[in-house]
Parts: sequence; C-alpha cells; structure tokens
Amino acid sequence: MFARKVAARLKPNTLKEFTDLMAGEILPWLRKQEGFRDLIVLAARDGMEVAAISFWDYEANAQAYQASGYQEALEILAQFLDGPPYVKTFDVVGSTFQSIILAPLTQKQENPAQETGASQSSYHSYETSV
Repeated sequence: MFARKVAARLKPNTLKEFTDLMAGEILPWLRKQEGFRDLIVLAARDGMEVAAISFWDYEANAQAYQASGYQEALEILAQFLDGPPYVKTFDVVGSTFQSIILAPLTQKQENPAQETGASQSSYHSYETSV
C-alpha cells in the first residue's frame, strides 16, 4: 500500500468550496483511477490549511496518477489555493483500516508483481523522534 499526502494553504473563506469540489469532482474521478483505494481530507481548524492523503495499491498506481491526472486536479483546485501544494509520498506500514494491506517493512511495493500478501490485520507501531 502506498500513500500520497498533498498539503496546501487555502485562500481565506474557501474551505467549504474546496471540500465541496473535492467531494463532488475530484473524489469521483479518483475512484476511476487504477489502484486508488481511499482519500482522507484534513483541514486545520482555522480553515487555512488542508491535507489530502490518498491511498493506492502500489507506488506505480500513484505515479501514474501523478503523471496523468494530478495536474488536472491542481488546475481545478487552483482557485482556492494560496500557493503551490507540498507533495510527499509514503509506504503504508501501519493502519487500523480493515481494507488496507500493509507494505512489508523490508520491501517496497512498486507494482503488482511484487505483491506480498501481507495480512490485513497487521499493525506496526513506531516511535520517532523529532
């Protein structure tokens, strides 16, 4: 499992329109993309910052979206953004979502040929220092 986090600052008083557009246009389009699993959209309490975390079966699926659809999604959302978004990618190594299959800690999943069949109920916890 692979995740992309896109974080951005919003223009003042645009959170409602941003989330409506995400739910009405972006999410239905994402659901049609190969390997797309889920989307979580987070907003700061002041409504000035958002983060969207998308989950993909494989890194290759997320890369295909980055190459083909991400720019289009950015153009649709640009009217609400106060600057360019920040994108970071992750291997999913811990989750309580029942439908997520975790990437093994020792091997990256980049395509279906590398599928490992990790248990859906696995959960790994990690401590990190900042």
